[in-house]
Amino acid sequence: MSVSLQKGQKVSLSKDNAGLSKIVVGLGWDEIKQASGGFFGSLFGSSQPSIDCDASAIMLKNGRLTDKADIIYFGNLRHRTGTVVHQGDNLTGAGDGDDEQIVVDLANIPQEYDKVVFVVNIYQAVQRNQHFGLIQNAFIRLVDGRNGSEMCKYNLTDNYSGMTAMIFGEVYRHNGEWKFSAIGQGTNDPGLGELSRRFIQ
Repeated sequence: MSVSLQKGQKVSLSKDNAGLSKIVVGLGWDEIKQASGGFFGSLFGSSQPSIDCDASAIMLKNGRLTDKADIIYFGNLRHRTGTVVHQGDNLTGAGDGDDEQIVVDLANIPQEYDKVVFVVNIYQAVQRNQHFGLIQNAFIRLVDGRNGSEMCKYNLTDNYSGMTAMIFGEVYRHNGEWKFSAIGQGTNDPGLGELSRRFIQ
């Protein structure tokens, strides 16, 4: 039974799923179809490149990013501990279902890590003049790795026009159990480097 979450809502993963060890974090989005530019637009095709959203996971110690090797993204698909693994980059977001997936082995994440934050940024957003106002149907969902059943899903419904990056949600340890928090915070960071610096302070 999947729980539909609202922005800011938190849910326990461990409590309702005894023996939960591995989760699949699915992130999805669709590009809003732009009106074609008349005759020349249809003749030459749209000159606007597809929006390439990149999902990443940032592993924190005491709520802080201490090593850039703790950022799991298309250029570093597997954390050195093997506990967070990115399933690869999707360049367009086309099609139904998850556009990108990140597998998290909760049971084996070293104790010094207390949080894994899931973020999405638009590749070359500034150069391409693209933002999350051009994206629709964005969501993050958590699936039980044992049986593929969806545990919870958060559909992002706010207006994120002008935002170039997004903090979708996070899983975190609390009193010995894992919880998920639906965040849905848009930012103006032009790339993952700038976005990840938010977690260094």
